[in-house]
Amino acid sequence: MTIESTVTLNTQTATSSDSPPQLVAPESGQIARTASIISLGNVASRVLGLVRESVKSYYFGAGARVDAYNVAVIIPQMLYDLLVGGMVNSSLVPVFSEYTRERRQELWELVSILLSLVMVVLVVCILVIEAFPSQVAFLLSSGKPPDDLALTAQLLRVTAPAVIFLGLSGVLTGVLYALKRFTLPAFTVTIFNASIVIAVLLFGKRLDISSMALGLLAGALLQVAVQLPGLRDARLRFRLTLSHPALRRVAILYLPILLGLVVDVLALRVISYNLASMTGEGGISWMGYATTLAQLPQGLVATAVSLAVLPTLSAQAVHERATGQKEAFQATLARGLRLVIVLIIPATVGLFILAHPTVALLLGHGDFLARDTLITSRALQFYLLGIPFAAVDLLLVYSFYARQDTLTPSLIGVGTIVLNLTTALVLMPSLGLFSLMIADAVKQLAHALVSWVLLRRQVGNLAEHGVAKTLVKTVLASSAMGVVACGALRLVQTVVPGENLIAEGLAVGIPTLLSAVVYLGLITRLHVEEIDMLWLAIHRLAGRA
Repeated sequence: MTIESTVTLNTQTATSSDSPPQLVAPESGQIARTASIISLGNVASRVLGLVRESVKSYYFGAGARVDAYNVAVIIPQMLYDLLVGGMVNSSLVPVFSEYTRERRQELWELVSILLSLVMVVLVVCILVIEAFPSQVAFLLSSGKPPDDLALTAQLLRVTAPAVIFLGLSGVLTGVLYALKRFTLPAFTVTIFNASIVIAVLLFGKRLDISSMALGLLAGALLQVAVQLPGLRDARLRFRLTLSHPALRRVAILYLPILLGLVVDVLALRVISYNLASMTGEGGISWMGYATTLAQLPQGLVATAVSLAVLPTLSAQAVHERATGQKEAFQATLARGLRLVIVLIIPATVGLFILAHPTVALLLGHGDFLARDTLITSRALQFYLLGIPFAAVDLLLVYSFYARQDTLTPSLIGVGTIVLNLTTALVLMPSLGLFSLMIADAVKQLAHALVSWVLLRRQVGNLAEHGVAKTLVKTVLASSAMGVVACGALRLVQTVVPGENLIAEGLAVGIPTLLSAVVYLGLITRLHVEEIDMLWLAIHRLAGRA
């Protein structure tokens, strides 16, 4: 499922021109502006994602029903990630991009073939799931009693067909990325989440947890429908063939990713869900709620910046292969890293400090009990330990993709997945559910460090581009911000004690506002260039609005 927004990147395409596509100040502003616009699109989808989780927690809590639903959701998501999702940015966008300028007819032919192949393969997968839903459910939740497995199988029959529309939507998103048409993909996840929320509000009392499954299916269908107008000039038709020359290039680029995803999807996720199911009723639910909240800063920051710079990096990588000049690629990567660092570190620090009141405010109502709030907030804090590394790592992985090197990040991924599982299994007897979150943080740290070392061997040293200096300034400003957030939280909880909506809102709102003012003031006084670019981008966006 995609998170994008609206803007056309006016990047310089690396072709046969004599001069490389240097990243000058105007293009730096374009990246910041693009990331800002994408982030605005992400805000809508993430807010509705939080609404979706709040509605789910209010109506269904964190017990067996939500455990069953989460398993029924993750199975089509796993299929999507394995067969389509991992392909979009790693191979579809780089290959589609080569056809977007002067070979549109060939582009539509390639897209038609991919859509047809995806549909046929996913239909076969769905038929297998529909024939053996209980067995498929058991693979991810073997620790559950028979009644819970039966409910999971029932929900899975509803959610499984969604993978067809998720797959088609993924291909359409790849085309729109390559064409630099970000508007419609920006709304796919928003509509997806809205569909689930509306379904629960309309049918939750009558259909119980099944209403969420129906909303998910409708949302997946709408993801396709909302993107079709963006391809109004396309000439698409059903065509099954394996002879198109670009298919081989897509396969070559995707094969290493597929190998890594096989380990991730069929080993890490399966084992993680089974381990969570063995921690007792609610374990899968707590893990799911914490994951959603932890991914909030990741989606708003890392995804936005990485997607904003991917077209530029891809073009500059082409020019580098032709001329051997790496300066433009280095400059773009460094600016992207600095922008991620400036945004992700304070967001992570703030959410870590305010984890408990945030969970209480967003989820702690209705059937979501005080114990659910406590465990979910603790799990969230453990997840957040790895989020800054995951954010930086996403941009590093996209840099490998831009250079059409999908093997390196795939091999790194396989190694860190082994590390993840080993850590979880070692810590499980003493830490239970929290071992899964700690293991994930260890994985993110290891993946980012190894990716950084190996990418530097390809692109050279980035020392002259100020990444380390920005990191130091950001850590200093974030530390001061964290002290303010802690003090403000204690003061608010002392003055306005209790576990009602007003107290929880103040416990989140006042520390957030004060810490944001402190951080922005300090980071501006420290003359961090990326903050100036962001302010300029936001000002221009406001002017356009």
